[in-house]
Amino acid sequence: MISFLQEPPVDIDRDQAAQEAAKELSKSAYRESGGSLIEKALGKVMEWIRDLLDSLTGTSPNGHAGLAMLIGLLVLIAVVVLWRAGVLRTSRKTTSQAVFDTARPQSAAQYRALAEREAASGEYALAIRSRFRACVAELTERTVLDERAGRTAYEVVADASRAAPVLREPLQPAALVFTEVVYGNRTGTPERYAVVVAADDAARTARVTA
Repeated sequence: MISFLQEPPVDIDRDQAAQEAAKELSKSAYRESGGSLIEKALGKVMEWIRDLLDSLTGTSPNGHAGLAMLIGLLVLIAVVVLWRAGVLRTSRKTTSQAVFDTARPQSAAQYRALAEREAASGEYALAIRSRFRACVAELTERTVLDERAGRTAYEVVADASRAAPVLREPLQPAALVFTEVVYGNRTGTPERYAVVVAADDAARTARVTA
């Protein structure tokens, strides 16, 4: 009489799960969706992760080494993506990303007129800088913001939104445009300038909550 051996129950730990995930992602089906250099590079990375996990799972007694290495690689990939997107690619340190680079800024009307001249000349990067400064100067003149040197664009959003919550929606995208163009080497465009103009218009009409 032939006897059949019972198969042991499947028990996959964290390290094995990470290994299987890496193997699955490295299959050709995931790489055949396109032939770009980025996709090919990602395929090579996943193959390397698979090989790395293969070696670590055999030598690590608790399985934490492989997981830590995988997390580190994912963080590195995220940093590269953010850098290429321009989020981390700034020309100055974050602490120096102030809206004004002078202790005595001009009036809102002066910045606004300067921005219009720059936009008319096609200098949209300069126009974005001047128009956002006009917006901040307007908020200061209306006492929505207090006089404070070194305030960044994102601090403008936070401080102004506390006094007038309605300003958050127009100010957030304008602050992003200002920071990316002035400090992140992004190209100034009419569309990006229009975003800052909308924030400046809102600054002139928004009501301050008690």
